Amino acid sequence: MLGDMDKQALVAQLIERIRASLGVAERERIAAAEAARDGEEDKVRREDARMMLEYSALAHGQEKRARESLAALSQLESFRPQPIPRGGAIDLGALIEIEDEDSGEGRTLFIAPVGAGIELTGPDGDGFLSVVTPSSPIGRAARGRRLGDSIDVTVEGATRTWEITWVA
Repeated sequence: MLGDMDKQALVAQLIERIRASLGVAERERIAAAEAARDGEEDKVRREDARMMLEYSALAHGQEKRARESLAALSQLESFRPQPIPRGGAIDLGALIEIEDEDSGEGRTLFIAPVGAGIELTGPDGDGFLSVVTPSSPIGRAARGRRLGDSIDVTVEGATRTWEITWVA
């Protein structure tokens, strides 16, 4: 089982992933802005104004991605996940394992304030954990539940029932 220090290691890993995403967004924003501004040459720029508009929109999108990454980093810097007491309710910072009641498929989740969809590596490279946020379908369903409870999650019109098999 993961302890509190391991949760901080997961937060550090999440920060690292978001910083990497920020770096990519910044590089892509700069490249797209340069392409929109400079083009190949004046003649090409006039002939392909639509492409320049697309590069400009791409640069704007990457700038937005970078701002979102900076906001996420700010939230994570002060995030200190607390242990969930035995029999306690699941909340932000919880690590949970859930098992699909039909297929038996299991997943390990880390409920963090940001970083939905990012996959983290467990301690010593042991397995993978998916980050979910409290506003995600699984995060909303799990909050306030306890070990042994079942949750129903509807994603893309399909409802799945998961049993909570482990909480930390």
